[in-house]
Amino acid sequence: MELNILTICYLIGSITFILGLKMLSNPATARKGNLIAAAGMAIAIAGTIFLYKGSDGEGLHNYAWIFGGLAIGTLVGFIAAKKVKMTAMPEMVSLFNGMGGACAGLISIIEFSRASADFGSGATMHGKLITIFLGVIIGSVSFAGSMIAWGKLNGKVKDFSFPGQQILNTLMLFVMVCIAGYLVFNVTPANSFLFYVILSGALVYGILFVLPIGGADMPVVISLLNSFTGVAAACGGFLYSNKVMLTGGILVGAAGTLLTILMCKAMNRSLLNVLIGSFGGNKAGGAAAEGAGGGSYKEISLSDSAMVMSYANRVIIVPGYGLAVAQAQHVCHELEKLLDEKGVEVIYAIHPVAGRMPGHMNVLLAEADVSYDKLIEMEDANDLFKTTDVVLILGANDVVNPAAKNDPSSPIFGMPILEVELAKTVIVNKRSMKPGYAGIENALFFQPKTSMLFGDAKGVLQQLVSEIKSL
Repeated sequence: MELNILTICYLIGSITFILGLKMLSNPATARKGNLIAAAGMAIAIAGTIFLYKGSDGEGLHNYAWIFGGLAIGTLVGFIAAKKVKMTAMPEMVSLFNGMGGACAGLISIIEFSRASADFGSGATMHGKLITIFLGVIIGSVSFAGSMIAWGKLNGKVKDFSFPGQQILNTLMLFVMVCIAGYLVFNVTPANSFLFYVILSGALVYGILFVLPIGGADMPVVISLLNSFTGVAAACGGFLYSNKVMLTGGILVGAAGTLLTILMCKAMNRSLLNVLIGSFGGNKAGGAAAEGAGGGSYKEISLSDSAMVMSYANRVIIVPGYGLAVAQAQHVCHELEKLLDEKGVEVIYAIHPVAGRMPGHMNVLLAEADVSYDKLIEMEDANDLFKTTDVVLILGANDVVNPAAKNDPSSPIFGMPILEVELAKTVIVNKRSMKPGYAGIENALFFQPKTSMLFGDAKGVLQQLVSEIKSL
């Protein structure tokens, strides 16, 4: 009966994971989906702790360690989630994802240590070793890569590359796979130290894999590393014949892979280009940057901005990382409601990779209770710009840079962008004329229809609201 109940717990957990993931696809149900999946995970954990029986008929021991770890992890996670700022959310995602990769890697280390007592032979042992090696390589790469991504996002780690780095990365991966393949069929206590060579190589590879990657490509990295963690967790599910762990890992791995493909498409990157770690370092400058900065820009006053927006038929707001930095999402929503009251149609154009992680702008605006119906995806927004009176860009840069369409020398050439230049008037709010995260000048700022509105996004929006109210 206990086994049947545990199976039911795992079945409930698996179903809630699938339902939760499905609900995450819609902003209106995402929060509920997250809670449902979390409840399923809690049921699966509780079932494992109290109902699991090993081959010897014994259940789990060391409850003090188990519940102590759960209590500490829960407390740290709760406090961290409560205190984290929206601008630091990508860093937190990278950090938590890295912890998941580390856990998967530790499972493989522990299971290899247990297997080393009696390696044996046969298909069963070979299959177990393959799973162990996959888990330690993928989990370690995910952990090390996520830690570097975390450091790059908070500015503590700078981009770094050297000639031949791509070749070295590929060679390291090839050597690790070869050693793992050799050990699967020839592992002995004498050569088991090679397992730790693989572990060390995977950690170094994870570091070298992410180090050269530039800021504009970071959403792809986060998504890819997330898929790695899911696959590594699935390997742990195989090792323990744990159905819910296997299901959860497969779902995360599959969802992360699909999201990676979508991110690559949104940034005009191939998946192969991502996997070999050869994309996107901050190589801006050169002809692209110089050409963009050759013209002059014009500024617009707050009163003129308020006037043109108040008498527009449609205003499209393009949120970017600058909006998150200023924590201006709430006053932006206030501006939207004020314009709505004046009969102005206000919508938000969301680029897939705006911000520092997938869905960053959606989460930011949801925090301010912006209606999900007002969030328009890039393809739909591009159809509307031609009939839009005013586009207000708040801290976005690379995702509206027309060089992606018309400058073959630009590092972002070919990347799909929000075609804001098609609107009648473009107002760009930035703190300065400094380049965006990709490190290149934006030709949009020098076009005749574009006006610059300098200042912190929160302060500028608050003054805009005051100006509009006084009209």
